[in-house]
Amino acid sequence: MDRKEFLKGIGLMGLAATGASLFACSSDNDALTTTDSNTGSSGATDVTSTSSECAVTNSETAGPFPTNDPEDLERVDITGDRTGVALAINLVIRDVNNACAVLQNAIVDIWHCDADGNYSEYGGSGMQSTNYQNYHFLRGRQISDADGLVKFQSIFPGWYNGRATHIHVHIYNTTGTSLLVTQIAFPEGDDSAVVAVNAASDYGYTKGMSGYTYNANDNVFSDGVANELATLSGSVSEGYTLDHIINVKA
Repeated sequence: MDRKEFLKGIGLMGLAATGASLFACSSDNDALTTTDSNTGSSGATDVTSTSSECAVTNSETAGPFPTNDPEDLERVDITGDRTGVALAINLVIRDVNNACAVLQNAIVDIWHCDADGNYSEYGGSGMQSTNYQNYHFLRGRQISDADGLVKFQSIFPGWYNGRATHIHVHIYNTTGTSLLVTQIAFPEGDDSAVVAVNAASDYGYTKGMSGYTYNANDNVFSDGVANELATLSGSVSEGYTLDHIINVKA
């Protein structure tokens, strides 16, 4: 079974469970600077607009590649040995049960694929032929601070067949009870960071956009990404910053 078949089976079900840039040569494409709002267009964006309504963020599947032992991966820099365009990730967790006040001490796990679309901790099978079972890159855990904020340093995710660019998130309360499993979607469009990064072959992104699955056709996101769409700013050469608000019931 390949990834696309797997996702067709579970992608729409979801889970009920409640900057330095790459370390690579500079590219002629690096001049482009983009700010992607939650509408997918260029222009200045208020970060809070990514989840301005006090409603729980959509729950989604953890996918076929969740982190095996996330408690062992508490770290800010999740890059590991991967190369790509730098991505600073800032997530704010809010509590719907407290009028969407920020939630301190939430446990937040994230994971995503590398520039080639591969995940660590898995591989050697039909879903992912490249074997990275003994690696833990692009996975990490942080605890939200007094502002409900967690920060990670990573690289811009690549993509693979059947999925748009995305990041997985699993949030727990202080006792380890699951509050939400969700995914972060990326704005699209000709001037988007997704397009700019996937043209940056000098940084290891070799697929371009040919065969790319857009959010509207994604097995997980096709029902809408209104409260899952991040805000992105930056450039290929300087790296990007991703800002996103996630609402849970704590």
